[in-house]
Amino acid sequence: MDIFFQQITNGLLLGSIYALVALGYTMVYGILGLINFAHGDIVMVGALVALSVMMALGASLPGVAVLLIAAGAAMVVCVVLGLFVERAAYRPLRRAPRLAPLITAIGVSILIQYSAALIWGKQYISMPELVKPAKIVIGGVQITSTQAFIFVLALSIMAALLWFVKTSRMGRAMRATEQNPDVAGLMGVDTTRVIAFTFALGAAIGAIAGVMVVLYYGQGHYFMGFMLGLKAFTAAVLGGIGNIPGAMLGGMLLGLIESLAAGYIGDITGGLFGSNYRDVFAFLVLVLVLMLRPSGLMGVRSGDRA
Repeated sequence: MDIFFQQITNGLLLGSIYALVALGYTMVYGILGLINFAHGDIVMVGALVALSVMMALGASLPGVAVLLIAAGAAMVVCVVLGLFVERAAYRPLRRAPRLAPLITAIGVSILIQYSAALIWGKQYISMPELVKPAKIVIGGVQITSTQAFIFVLALSIMAALLWFVKTSRMGRAMRATEQNPDVAGLMGVDTTRVIAFTFALGAAIGAIAGVMVVLYYGQGHYFMGFMLGLKAFTAAVLGGIGNIPGAMLGGMLLGLIESLAAGYIGDITGGLFGSNYRDVFAFLVLVLVLMLRPSGLMGVRSGDRA
């Protein structure tokens, strides 16, 4: 039973990261109807920028200060990159057929990946030990203080985003643009500014998620955004892409499914498959959702719209 609860805890920790990355997909899709496949690579850039800052500062400052500076630098770089991608790649295709921006998104993703490979190299980059995490044991479940911090911070960011979208002026403008950008423009909403802000906000949250991935795994790689992005996209589809609470729910569920699969797939299959096959379950979930409920768990069916 302790193993079961440990896997549940691991799944929630991993799911909170997936949920943060999925928010970038779901916000852009909700407003533009565009699947920004380059978002996972923006998260990767944030992770590698943070690692570079950590290695540059090293032990010259307290570990917590280095982490804060690294996270801030990652957010700045990712926001600039997100705005540039929106302005250069997606804005000219805003009225184009759906296939054109989709292909462009894939091209931008590949461009960012190999640009990162040129800058940081193709080897794995390990995180320097800045803060020694303490072990926390609760009822047989063991986590570190770093993992607890990641989980609490992720939940705080998600709660803050929900509050922002529901109560702020920009949040109302985002919801209006999502409903009907043409009508929102007639009502005085600067939809171009709202879309650019959405990309910037998604990139900033993605940068924090990238730092969390580095803290969780202790390393980064130029190709890490590809699989992370696919899983986050799966989480967004599972919860209902375009729905912010749905992306959060989908991320948590995907993390739980993946963690439980990693813990028990060997026993279930008699040792035929190991925990390294856990990625298969993420995409199995995607296929099943698209077959059984394409709108996702919290999405609105096309026939249910008013």
